[in-house]
Amino acid sequence: MRGPVLPLLLLLGLGVPRAAPADAVRVIDADLGQARGPMNRMHEFCVGAGRANEGLRADWQRQLRRAHAECGFRYIRFHGLFDDDMGVYQEDRQGRPVYNWQYIDELFDFLEGLGMRPFVELGFMPSALASGPQTIFWYRANVTPPKDYAKWEAFIAAFVRHVTERYGSAEIRQWYFEVWNEPNLTGFWIGTTGGKSEAEFAPVARAEYYRLYETTARAVKSVDAAYRVGGPATAGSGWIDETLAWCAEHHQPLDFVSTHCYATMSGYLDETGNAGTVLSPDRQAITAEVRGVRARIDRSAFPKAELHYTEWSASYTPADPIHDSYHSAAFILDKLRHIDTAANSMSYWTFTDIFEEAGPRTTPFHGGFGLLNYQDLPKPAYFAFNFLHRLGDTELVCPDPDSYVCRDAGGGVQALVWDFTLTHPGPSVINQEYYRADHPAKPKGSFELRLSGLKPGVYRLLATKVGYRANDVQAAWRDLGSPAQLTRGQVATLRQAAAGTTCRDEWPEVGADGRFTRSFDLRENDVWFIELRRP
Repeated sequence: MRGPVLPLLLLLGLGVPRAAPADAVRVIDADLGQARGPMNRMHEFCVGAGRANEGLRADWQRQLRRAHAECGFRYIRFHGLFDDDMGVYQEDRQGRPVYNWQYIDELFDFLEGLGMRPFVELGFMPSALASGPQTIFWYRANVTPPKDYAKWEAFIAAFVRHVTERYGSAEIRQWYFEVWNEPNLTGFWIGTTGGKSEAEFAPVARAEYYRLYETTARAVKSVDAAYRVGGPATAGSGWIDETLAWCAEHHQPLDFVSTHCYATMSGYLDETGNAGTVLSPDRQAITAEVRGVRARIDRSAFPKAELHYTEWSASYTPADPIHDSYHSAAFILDKLRHIDTAANSMSYWTFTDIFEEAGPRTTPFHGGFGLLNYQDLPKPAYFAFNFLHRLGDTELVCPDPDSYVCRDAGGGVQALVWDFTLTHPGPSVINQEYYRADHPAKPKGSFELRLSGLKPGVYRLLATKVGYRANDVQAAWRDLGSPAQLTRGQVATLRQAAAGTTCRDEWPEVGADGRFTRSFDLRENDVWFIELRRP
């Protein structure tokens, strides 16, 4: 979980596109006969969650059911599948392993019932198999290597055999087995530098990780050679070149490359939720990093390896109010639009605020990673994924770079248009101060949606806006006085404020020329979802 290094020009304030004049009119122009191709759904491929044990909770399951239905997420990734609170591994008095898959079965069966699959992060270390006492987070995940690699290999093979027996090899061939989480951070791997600096320790950590990777990959492939194994699941796109080279040199499988990226100026990990973070002023933050990693894979010995960003967001800390702010919706859309096909998936971290790395949170809006808060209230970020999911399956050619225009099989059209403006003032103010405050959005003129190639007739126009005080639950909570605990009445008020209510409902008629035009106001970081439905 790290922020990108900023280009010098951006630190100096140069190279950033100028904002359009407030009275400018953007034109969103598309012809139903001009298809760009199938709508890219890589943003739906996977979404993140905190840890496996949280997935046994009724509220977590309720929220995932909703997120799957309304945002289309197909896989889910979480930490802690092998933590002690999942009860997977013990040893008897003779030191013989005792495996227990009951909690994993309960969780995976729930996912199967939803029509989702796990993106399996293989970690952390069961304490009975651990080589040391070092842990991370409130729930004390052990981050040390196995005390006995032979026992670890047998444990992983037994786990993979078990899920194969339960769900079938055809199903498990659709799964992904990711080895560990962020081993380039000592907090997540080995747990101590042994007195060395981070730079001195990096080669030691890599060597130990590659030993874990080789052992784990061999265990997975021993059950079925077609099963997919990958990594290095690093923070900040780290160890990519090293891992590609090591796997090639040692003839190790690498079915996919996974790594993480966050759009902060500095930082890697916030175990206790107390870090002060600053949003990167680089408009290409995350986007350029993803595209760069894809290019490096393409030049490697594994050019066909899939690229999965198994964590990404605006900030790496679970206490950053940018996650709650209306700014996040446009931020998410900008990144996904301009990453495009460079990644096979971008797994947003996370779908829910039910997330306990720093322990249970004490307020309903605390800057948690989630798209949904504790009370199932959708944040503006939630609507970014919901709107994307509601786009038709055929994307149309549209010259505007910050929009999607799609058609569906029934003749309907959907347009998703946003403004992405970086309003953060820079290092003088941390996110924890800036995004907690009220920041009215400045006008950005308007945009005109121009469609052609429509069948003549009456349509229904529905338009929904997300932005400052528009489906903006953080602002509504602030209006209530930012209560630390919510009454039922307050929850009802906030639910109405974030109901995804449409702001325009009209019945336009398209003439024989097949053309349609409408104008919409635009402010900083507004997001518009516009539908033309055939009756």
